Amino acid sequence: MFWEKKLTQWVDDIRNRSALPLRLELWNGQQFDFGAGHPDVTIRVPHSSAINYLLTPSLATLGEAYVEGKIDIEGHAAEIIRIGSMLVNQMHGPVKKLSRFVRTARHDKRDDAEAIRYHYDVSNAFYETWLDQNLVYSCAYFENGDEDLAAAQLKKIDHILTKIRLQPGHTLLDIGCGWGALVLRAAQKFGARCVGITLSKNQYDLARERIEQAGLTDRVEIRLQDYRDISGTFDRITSVGMFEHVGLNNLPRYFTKIASLLTDDGIVMNHGITSTDPNSGETAYGGGEFIDKYVFPQGELPHIGLVLKTMQEGGLEALDIENLRRHYARTCSIWIDNFESRADQIKMLTDDRHYRIWRVYLAGCAHAFTHDWISLYQVVCTKAGKDASTHPWSRRYMYAADRNPKSV
Repeated sequence: MFWEKKLTQWVDDIRNRSALPLRLELWNGQQFDFGAGHPDVTIRVPHSSAINYLLTPSLATLGEAYVEGKIDIEGHAAEIIRIGSMLVNQMHGPVKKLSRFVRTARHDKRDDAEAIRYHYDVSNAFYETWLDQNLVYSCAYFENGDEDLAAAQLKKIDHILTKIRLQPGHTLLDIGCGWGALVLRAAQKFGARCVGITLSKNQYDLARERIEQAGLTDRVEIRLQDYRDISGTFDRITSVGMFEHVGLNNLPRYFTKIASLLTDDGIVMNHGITSTDPNSGETAYGGGEFIDKYVFPQGELPHIGLVLKTMQEGGLEALDIENLRRHYARTCSIWIDNFESRADQIKMLTDDRHYRIWRVYLAGCAHAFTHDWISLYQVVCTKAGKDASTHPWSRRYMYAADRNPKSV
């Protein structure tokens, strides 16, 4: 048959390039090994109709085939992504030689709210199975490299709040507050009065419940609100893992809005994922296409250069920039290990399609951060045009405070 000839040519071509710890099993009992020894990953093809997904592989086509049940894959998710990337690399060449598509979408309040609900409203119980107990869904901070996830997430929050020099009585706005961990910490440990906003109803409900349980309803308010609708001014503003949803073309307006909400002597922290492509192109090999289709509809990652440019256009001056790519690689690796070890529990909370989406997504993120496909930056800002005497002399203040995490 025609497909048999094409498949045999494809297998021989892969083998001739290099050995992979991969096995391919077909519906008719045929088996192909791509390297010596026991394979780390096995791809099972239940029907000939799925062969085309393999013949011209990308992370998008392989991911789609797996998510839609066209193929089954056996192996740890991290190994699946590693070997899948090696396979695609052999077919298309190294990432640096590939152009990375710049994808932009229309962003209005309705579409953005729908995209947020799609990603975050799977269920709170789903996230509870693989996040830390405080439900912090962003890059942790491994100050020494040996912290467990819970300690590293609290250190991340403290690192942020120390960087912005949060003081008792300050008002703090947290844009994209998640399940409320940062505003809880800011009120409890730093004595701030906080407003957290989210577009996720699930996050809103649980965050309010946690604040009530902590007895902080007089100091912390959670709103189901778009950042474009916020009014007033705040001494400090944080945005953690949110600006990825804003859109490349909207970044100047986003930072202009933040500047308008900031007091004259206020400080902002923007913590977000960035593209490593100078033109703000999406993840190569079809990874960005897969994420847009299945995980983060309308998500767009800017290069750090574009972030700094649009911050200045929005009336903000960057004072401090820190790359935490290694920290997010570790965070995602822990998340996927948790996900894999609790697979049976997770499968009871969601359907097989969503289980497969999140499995390859989390492992793919760990791989992408590890290999410099994407990055993570914390940028501390103030309003532009201020006297230089308002700037700290050094970064020492960020590390002088008590770093021992306490319970949120």
